[in-house]
Amino acid sequence: MSRQVDWRAGVDDTDARLIDEYQSGFPVEARPFRMVADDLGIEETDALDRVRRLRSQGIYRRFGAVLNPPVIGSSTLAAVRAPEDRFEEVADVINDYRQVNHNYRRDHAWNMWFVVTAGSRDSRDRILAEIEEQTGCAVLNLPMLTDYYIDLEFPVVNDDRFARESLAETEVSATRIAEDATADLSALDRRLLVEIGDGFPLSLTPYADIAEAVDADRDSVLAAVERLLADGCIKRVGCVVNHVVTGFDSNCMVVWDVPDDRLDDWGAAVGSLPYVTLCYHRPRRPEHDWSYNLFTMVHGRQPEAVDAVVDELSEEYLPVEHERLYSTETLKQTGAQYEQLVGE
Repeated sequence: MSRQVDWRAGVDDTDARLIDEYQSGFPVEARPFRMVADDLGIEETDALDRVRRLRSQGIYRRFGAVLNPPVIGSSTLAAVRAPEDRFEEVADVINDYRQVNHNYRRDHAWNMWFVVTAGSRDSRDRILAEIEEQTGCAVLNLPMLTDYYIDLEFPVVNDDRFARESLAETEVSATRIAEDATADLSALDRRLLVEIGDGFPLSLTPYADIAEAVDADRDSVLAAVERLLADGCIKRVGCVVNHVVTGFDSNCMVVWDVPDDRLDDWGAAVGSLPYVTLCYHRPRRPEHDWSYNLFTMVHGRQPEAVDAVVDELSEEYLPVEHERLYSTETLKQTGAQYEQLVGE
């Protein structure tokens, strides 16, 4: 608990509201911090200064838009079985691709798990083929087929043992993801997505600053952000919390072998549970002896608390074969490279 005490030492009630209530819903208007300040009962400049401080302390990873790579282009989760004596070599090959934005070691025979995000399915699959050829390791390609629940927005200024513990169940539905579909983006949309990929400018007029950077007028940028939110290219606008810094450093990816005829019903039911942060359908790969088709993620502050809720999942909701893949090392973690994604 020492880390949790440390990060909260300088956080007052107003900071807590900023952290927990503005992970989404940040105003899309000319002077957004004015509206935030009015809500918090502080001055506009104080609201901005607090966000700057929380960002500098690492409590926020960034402040701005959370983009949605599978809607904008083509994304997949992939894995390899890297030999231990070549583990670093294989990781270097994979991490060298700018389109690889996450890579983790997990405690499983498939021990290296990474995300590839590209402008098209052809580009994505070409990268996977190159990785296979360069490393000599078979690649397990697991694109998302159905989204039941995906959101890392949850309160952190609390004593919860696992993410979303204090929240009610969420109403969810099955959203199909088409591998070949890409967003219909205008030239402004493309420039905008590249510009905001790493966050918004921390100023009183972030949208005007973005407009200047992309050579557009402010109102056009505001309209584009609203449109991209409506189209799902932007998932939310607000603070992106660093869950490791705020104590949620135990995460477990659990894979389940769910009967195909129960997949949607069970996926939606599990995705609605407060302690499930991600829930989605990915394909089985029998040619690689991979029989699992439902993926869930649980984030917590202690491994034992995470295991306890996974036990509950298996006993009460998903009485099927499953495996628990804890991440044991972060090999790469960056934002998706949107100049690659929208520029292809």
